[in-house]
Amino acid sequence: MQELIESMRDTMREAPGVGLAAPQIGESIQLAVIEDRAEYLADLTAEQLAKAQRTPVPFHVIINPNLTILDDQSVEFFEGCLSVEGFIAAVDRALNVRVECLNERGEEVTIDAHGWYARILQHEIDHLNGTLYIDRMKTRTFSTIENMLLSRK
Repeated sequence: MQELIESMRDTMREAPGVGLAAPQIGESIQLAVIEDRAEYLADLTAEQLAKAQRTPVPFHVIINPNLTILDDQSVEFFEGCLSVEGFIAAVDRALNVRVECLNERGEEVTIDAHGWYARILQHEIDHLNGTLYIDRMKTRTFSTIENMLLSRK
C-alpha cells in the first residue's frame, strides 16, 4: 500500500496535478492522493487566489472517503483532469465539504475543506465513484486548454 501511495504521489507530481485517484491508474480501491503545492500557485495573482479561495494543501492520502456537503453554497470554476488531458470545462461544486476517511496509516480523519481544496476533494472522490468532471461540466464550456488560453489574450 505504501509503495502504491508513493507511486501515485510521484505520478501526480510529474503530471503535474493536484490529485490522483487509484482508479485513474487501474487500481480498484478507494484511495486518492492530494496535494496543491505552493509552486502551483506562484503564477496566480492575489485576486485569482482569493476568487478561487485557493491556498496550498500539503500532501495527504484519503482512503474510503465519505463526502458530506455542508451547505448549499456552490461556485463554478474551470477544471481539468489527468484522465482527460488537454481539456477544460466549467464545473459547479460545493464550496464547503467534510470528508471522513482513513489516512495512509489507517487512522480515522475528518477534513473540513473550503474553496479550491473542497473542489479537489470532490473531484477525486468523484473518480472513486466512477464519475469524471465531464459528467458534471457545463457542456458549452468544454474546450481545449490551448483555446482557453488563446481566448484570454
